[in-house]
Amino acid sequence: MIDAQDAARFRRLGTLTIFAVYFVILVGGIVRASGAGMGCPDWPTCFGQWVPPTHESQLPANYHEIYAARGYESTAFNPMKTWTEYTNRLVGVTIGFLIFLTAWTSRLYLKADKAIFYIALSVFLLVGFQGWLGSAVVASNLKPLMITLHMLLALFIVALLIYAIARSQKPLLQAIDSHWLTPRFALVLKIAMAMTLLQVAMGTQVREAVDYIAHEHSYIDRQYWRDSFPIIFYIHRSFSSIILFTNLWLTWKIYQHADKTNLLLRTAYALMGLIVTAILAGVSLDRLGFPVVAQPLHLLMANLIFGAQFFIFICLNYSSRKPD
Repeated sequence: MIDAQDAARFRRLGTLTIFAVYFVILVGGIVRASGAGMGCPDWPTCFGQWVPPTHESQLPANYHEIYAARGYESTAFNPMKTWTEYTNRLVGVTIGFLIFLTAWTSRLYLKADKAIFYIALSVFLLVGFQGWLGSAVVASNLKPLMITLHMLLALFIVALLIYAIARSQKPLLQAIDSHWLTPRFALVLKIAMAMTLLQVAMGTQVREAVDYIAHEHSYIDRQYWRDSFPIIFYIHRSFSSIILFTNLWLTWKIYQHADKTNLLLRTAYALMGLIVTAILAGVSLDRLGFPVVAQPLHLLMANLIFGAQFFIFICLNYSSRKPD
């Protein structure tokens, strides 16, 4: 028998960790939007120091030649970009500690439900791999494929955390009445999740194209970037309408059958809010000259959308299919 207080502690810590991972995704988006990805050209140190410098005079006079010899020919110290990237790393380390604590706390499920412990342990190991992948991203001089893999792995880590926390609350989720659930609804939900992943993948391609365009414009003249957008941008933009109406249909079906205080309905409402916010952020990127704040917000919303869909999927799989 699992102690209720220990279970609550695990749930709170796991939930905090999930939000913290989303926060590091947001910070990572800020790093990309500000062009600070190479603010620290080495890893795990930053310009060879554990605490980066605040002024160029604190670096060797020939630091340009030093990093050019390592393959980073355009390295130039920018304190804002350096400390933005360094903050991203510090947040990442903090996430590592939180995930370790989550895995450690999950030991209480070793007898009752071993899967929860092994999922939490897998997340901890994956975060270690994510840290290595982050160093590989820097070593690759921000190759697009490496950046995409880095982001998708973060999405997978969040999904595992959500599953572990939801599984620990199985009795609560089993109380949800879903006798109205039809095979059609379940299929559309799976399609909606796949569409979100496809949209995220297309979004990374757009983001990579924007990074190239931004570099060509020296990260200024944002109002002209749109003139160089590739065709995938327009596909990505149009696909958002399909995602909106697909999820709106899912929300409507839940609204028709679920009690107004039902966890499923509240999550569905949150899902629609996230989708609308993501679309508005995308419109601002398209029409307002790529405001810096909109880029990380758009990325964060995309990740939260998949998380909300995945949570609905888990709830329905654990819920009761028989009416009271």
